[in-house]
Amino acid sequence: MDRSPRVVQRIGPEGLARMDALLTMFGVAFDEAKTYGAKRPSPAYLRRLLGNDGFIALVAVKDGEVVGGLAAYELVKFEQERSEIYIYDLAVAAGHRRQGIATALIGELRTIAAARGAWVVFVQADYGDEPAIALYTKLGRREEVLHFDIPVGAAPR
Repeated sequence: MDRSPRVVQRIGPEGLARMDALLTMFGVAFDEAKTYGAKRPSPAYLRRLLGNDGFIALVAVKDGEVVGGLAAYELVKFEQERSEIYIYDLAVAAGHRRQGIATALIGELRTIAAARGAWVVFVQADYGDEPAIALYTKLGRREEVLHFDIPVGAAPR
């Protein structure tokens, strides 16, 4: 297991090259190169996104290469003065798995969440994704939920 030095850092508005590398790594790791590469956002869009305090993009960099990363959103709550942090995407490049990179990324996100007064970080995993399920089980409490995709547009009549 290679645990050579790596740096976990947040991508800011001027980190377009890092964001591009993160998108490429996600496309390969998820076997969804088209989703993460075919219609990349413009630099102006990415700068706005990366400058939005409610969006958090973290990368793990090893020897100058992005080897892992996550994208998360802060959900500001209305019923109490607190927020939740939702991990939208998390991946580690195949050759760098089982080295503590995902745990380090989540650890940095937990630190950011605590500094913001968030009360929880949450993530969903797909059935059958045993490595993700094992990682999240190690770090948190499992809940069984149902997920629904509701199409946008006019409500059905």
